[in-house]
Amino acid sequence: MRTARKRVAVLVSGGGSNMAALIAAAANPGYPAEIVRVISNRPGAGALARAAAAGIETVIIDHRGYPDRATFDAALDEALAGAAVDFVCLAGFMRLLTPGFVDGWRDRLVNIHPALLPSFKGLHTHERALAAGVKLHGCTVHLVRAEMDVGPIVMQAAVPVLDGDTPATLGARVLEQEHRIYPRALALLASGRAQVRDERVYVDGPSAEVPAIAWPA
Repeated sequence: MRTARKRVAVLVSGGGSNMAALIAAAANPGYPAEIVRVISNRPGAGALARAAAAGIETVIIDHRGYPDRATFDAALDEALAGAAVDFVCLAGFMRLLTPGFVDGWRDRLVNIHPALLPSFKGLHTHERALAAGVKLHGCTVHLVRAEMDVGPIVMQAAVPVLDGDTPATLGARVLEQEHRIYPRALALLASGRAQVRDERVYVDGPSAEVPAIAWPA
């Protein structure tokens, strides 16, 4: 008997390229999750049009209409509950969520960060990686905790930092890997193959799901 697909909402603030990668993956009937709702805190976010074009319900919850983060997060939580969501994916969602919200979605709230955590938390990761002179950079899919860019790591991908790289060229290479691993990580979570134990993610099944360094061709 086929297991029901998990229901996923994606939170966005911008163009939504990672959202689009998740939507594309979920278009496969064999994928263990379906994207049922896209929510943006910015009315003009380009991701809204992309989601609507894919036939996915969109909701705008403008943070400017709320007096504080707690009331905004309460409205957000209500919109997620109304869609009977199993998992929430952050895809360029530029809002810090309150500890109460994060705890309420513990181990079901997923984020992708453009760096190899725990290095380079926060913003401007590509600029900081270049300034630090690292030889590898990349991206991380992790479960969200109340502290920014902290939580059990589901999957990572690394790219080499090349001579002559700029933040734009390095960022483009990292973004390509983001689009690759975010759908894979969500599939592991939605299928139940990825489980959290003692604040670490353990994956059952073939080692082929373990990400490798993405060297250029």
